[in-house]
Amino acid sequence: MAVVTDVKKIDELLTRGVSEVIDSSDLRDQLLSGRQLTVKLGIDPTSPHLHLGRSVPLLKLRDFQELGHKVVFLVGNATGVIGDTSDKDAERPMLSHDDIAENMRLYTEQAAKIVDIDAAKIVYNADWLNPLGYKEIGHHADAFSLHEFIQRDNIKKRLDAGKRVSLRELLYPLMQGYDSVALEADVELGGTDQRFNLLAGRVLQEQAGQRPQNVVMTNLILGTDGRKMSSSWGNTITLTDAPREMGEKIMNMPDEVVSLYFEHCTRTPIDEVARILALDDPREHKRYLAEAIISFYHDAETAVQESAYLQAKFIDKSVSADDVADTHSCAVGDALLDVLVASGGATSKGDARRKIQQGGVSLDGEKVLDAAYVLASGDNGKVLKVGKKFFVKIVL
Repeated sequence: MAVVTDVKKIDELLTRGVSEVIDSSDLRDQLLSGRQLTVKLGIDPTSPHLHLGRSVPLLKLRDFQELGHKVVFLVGNATGVIGDTSDKDAERPMLSHDDIAENMRLYTEQAAKIVDIDAAKIVYNADWLNPLGYKEIGHHADAFSLHEFIQRDNIKKRLDAGKRVSLRELLYPLMQGYDSVALEADVELGGTDQRFNLLAGRVLQEQAGQRPQNVVMTNLILGTDGRKMSSSWGNTITLTDAPREMGEKIMNMPDEVVSLYFEHCTRTPIDEVARILALDDPREHKRYLAEAIISFYHDAETAVQESAYLQAKFIDKSVSADDVADTHSCAVGDALLDVLVASGGATSKGDARRKIQQGGVSLDGEKVLDAAYVLASGDNGKVLKVGKKFFVKIVL
């Protein structure tokens, strides 16, 4: 595929959903030159499912691919064991090799929903990181000072608060930086929380005599509850969610995040987004967003069907609990808190507990006020309702 040098497409590539580009003028010149660039994105398999927050840099990788550049999807099976604490306020526990292996089992399949995997290069960083010894690691570490590391915002806050910072955490930027050396990357993609790690690649490439990569940092998006999207908080929309689950999560999200999702998580043309957001009803904004997301990760026909369902349920209010075809499979003895989170009725156990205590949860019309409630065999077929808008039929 020939490299595309269309100015309009390059400008959108460098601005849509992008927080910062280093070095923006150099990268723009390279994109206009027609030279094929090697563009790297690494994702650690710290959970089994990729969510829409992860889709933001993946979509940017796709944008580079559509312009004819060589894209590399890096699965961090070595970095994932160590754990990146760039966005954490406490030390991240090490994961076992078995956990990493299980989590990354479906990563390629999920990434293929966004990137043309057949045309991409898929690599695993354990292939070059695991063979390194103290000599090589010491050489890489010599390029950085301790002062540089501890001045990072989250590390400084933890130190000031008297929280533990392990020496293991110092290794992560070295590992991610060396990935760029191993791949001779021209460009690396990552979120704004990855800034130090992304720049470490430039430092180690210069140390290795390579031309330092340019960096494209994408914005972080908020989860369905208005906080940063995180698997640990349960406020995610995953790439493997069923169409209806995707749609209902979107319809229940805060109004103010919708425009961010359109810009970062879809490729709906910006002028079309402006037309949608000009509509008076915020519920219509969400319905159009749900249709775009479902169409991308499933298919257009399903998206249209689900859009009609969301219109009826959330806007026209013509769908009742008896009409709902949605079911949620669980087992006798499952905690209602877990069922609420898993079905999409709550964003976290804390959120589920609050909804129960506030009287917003019922089974077949009978309020459940006990946050310790567990499902019994008699609950089979009952309609679990949360507030006025969310309901699913329990199947045991």
